[in-house]
Amino acid sequence: MMQRAGRTLLPHDCFLCQAFAGNGLLCEGCHTDLPLISATACRICGLPTVDGETCGACLSDPPAFDATRSVFRYAFPVDRLVQALKYRHQLVVAQFFTEALREAAAGLPMAVDRALALPLSEMRLRQRGFNQALEIARPLARQCSWTLSVRGYRRVVDTAPQTSLPWQERHRNVRGAFECDLDLTGKNVVVIDDVMTTGATLNEFARVLKQHGAAHVTNLVAARAFKD
Repeated sequence: MMQRAGRTLLPHDCFLCQAFAGNGLLCEGCHTDLPLISATACRICGLPTVDGETCGACLSDPPAFDATRSVFRYAFPVDRLVQALKYRHQLVVAQFFTEALREAAAGLPMAVDRALALPLSEMRLRQRGFNQALEIARPLARQCSWTLSVRGYRRVVDTAPQTSLPWQERHRNVRGAFECDLDLTGKNVVVIDDVMTTGATLNEFARVLKQHGAAHVTNLVAARAFKD
């Protein structure tokens, strides 16, 4: 699956090291270096646990979302791919992440009633010119035959970038950042994004979706940051 991901304009050059890559985005060596996430992770937040059990943090203070599926650890060289997508407009990386997430999506234990891409604020969207989560979500929803909603929800507060804040302050930073007009009563919802760090932003979004009736919210993210 991974060797088929993300065709590039220069199909013989690895996106990361410029070595021969055949028809893939990355060469064999860079594929080998991708930090895949083990199956032994908390089903709710996606952080590693010994035997895949629910972690202590999710047991003591359950988040608003119900599950998290991710493919890569947010570490080298995946961090370079994410940065190329977000800050250098390399949309071919979104195609790569879509292919990587398709297998994770196929293993979801329940039917998906609605897919949403984590929204950007209007100011951030104007600055970037696109929402990287939506670039991943559109082809993924099409391939999985999901209903993708692109309207009816929004980020209304342009908060400080989460990466600029200590982990313990990130939940407070995003409080009240989202609004939703959708009727999600009884629906199983998948939220698609490129990176999950503390989970604060996705938690706040899931909280709003639950207020609008969502029965189950699953995060489907390309990369998951681990707290060292």
